[in-house]
Amino acid sequence: MARAVTPRRKLINTGFAWAIGLLIFFPILWTILTSFKTEAQAIASPPIFLNFDWTLENYGVVMERSNYARFLWNSIIIAGGSTILGLIIAVPAAWSMAFVPSRRTKDILLWMLSTKMLPAVGVLYPIYLLFIQMGLLDSRAGLVIVMMLINLPIIIWMLYTYFREIPVEILEAARMDGATLREEVLYILTPMAIPGIASTMLLNFILAWNEAFWTLNLTAVDAAPLTAFIASYSSPEGLFFAKLSAASTMAIAPILILGWFSQKQLVRGLTFGAVK
Repeated sequence: MARAVTPRRKLINTGFAWAIGLLIFFPILWTILTSFKTEAQAIASPPIFLNFDWTLENYGVVMERSNYARFLWNSIIIAGGSTILGLIIAVPAAWSMAFVPSRRTKDILLWMLSTKMLPAVGVLYPIYLLFIQMGLLDSRAGLVIVMMLINLPIIIWMLYTYFREIPVEILEAARMDGATLREEVLYILTPMAIPGIASTMLLNFILAWNEAFWTLNLTAVDAAPLTAFIASYSSPEGLFFAKLSAASTMAIAPILILGWFSQKQLVRGLTFGAVK
């Protein structure tokens, strides 16, 4: 029998959770604050927290120097395209593993997950050469494929977990009523797993949006997303901390807003099936 949580224990847990949350959020807050400082104030020692002259000069310089809208559009296309393409492949794969498992299903799932442990730099050279031969270098189509492939194991694992929580009897009843495989997946399984599918989409979109290694190595100008936009403000010479912070803030703002408005759906999906 579970013990009741005392008010003191609840207060301690709440305080600990707030402390962890603030610790994680502080780098983002510091980046945002630095974006409103002058370059001299950005590197001041000791650091200046709030007592500084707020300025929008850095944002003006960034907007004049770079075509922010183009970088933003590339990020939306790459993250959104890889998410949709990944779901098209992952939903049938997860359905097969969840409802028509074989003796090797768990081995396949573990093998797919193990591919995430492979250092990306280990396969960069062959993929780079392949992209040159296929004409996909510095193209949004090429990045959509790469982002989909690197996140596909996570998508399949998440969907497999959600699908396993759906009673198989419901699908069997649909088959007895004459539902085809396509109708079973589209009209029975998918609506029941909407919370899980939505959270999977959000997580994959965020992962693709934040991916930097592949975008910096496989793009140059035409398909460069916001990660490349940030990297363009890093320099070993000169003072660019405030401008780099402004560029970083502009790059993370859309995904922060999306995460804020979809946090309930994300939490609901991540806990889907956890409580009966």
